[in-house]
Amino acid sequence: MLYMKGNLHVHTNFSDGAHTPAEMAAIYRDLGYDFIAITDHDYLLKPRYWESIPESNGDLIVFKGIELEYPPLRYQHIGKILGDEETLYIFNHPHQYRLSIQEVNRQINLISRVMPIHCVEVTDKGIYTKIYDTPKIPLPKIASDDAHTFEECGRAWIEVQSRRERDAILRAIKQGNFRIGLKQRPAFI
Repeated sequence: MLYMKGNLHVHTNFSDGAHTPAEMAAIYRDLGYDFIAITDHDYLLKPRYWESIPESNGDLIVFKGIELEYPPLRYQHIGKILGDEETLYIFNHPHQYRLSIQEVNRQINLISRVMPIHCVEVTDKGIYTKIYDTPKIPLPKIASDDAHTFEECGRAWIEVQSRRERDAILRAIKQGNFRIGLKQRPAFI
């Protein structure tokens, strides 16, 4: 099985991004990605968000998603990616909140009472945050751009080994059948 390149954290002008979902899909397609997830902020969504997300752009698979704000825990962001039947939940950018490893695990345990957490983002705006790429956080680690503009696209990604089907991709991620990729390797300590 071949690896497919993807990004699971992309914003558009339906919340705080600069470009339409179709424009963001086109830039990732042009960068050679196989899939992306549009994940605009739940508290900023404009009308017709879900209808605006294309199913694909050429060969690029586009997942519908949302970035949930979980207010009981210092407004932790959780990415929710929808497949056909599968749903993937991601603990987004812990570095943005300056969380310790212990705080990350505590918050994951608390949030897991409401929704499962399948993986943790080890990038912050596409920059690798080494501290969270540790076995002390017992979940698969993903990398993403958290892109809001064209200039932010293509900085971090995952390469998933899976069949080219929405649910198969999400299952492979849950099982850790992927590797992360980074355009540059500077790390937040």
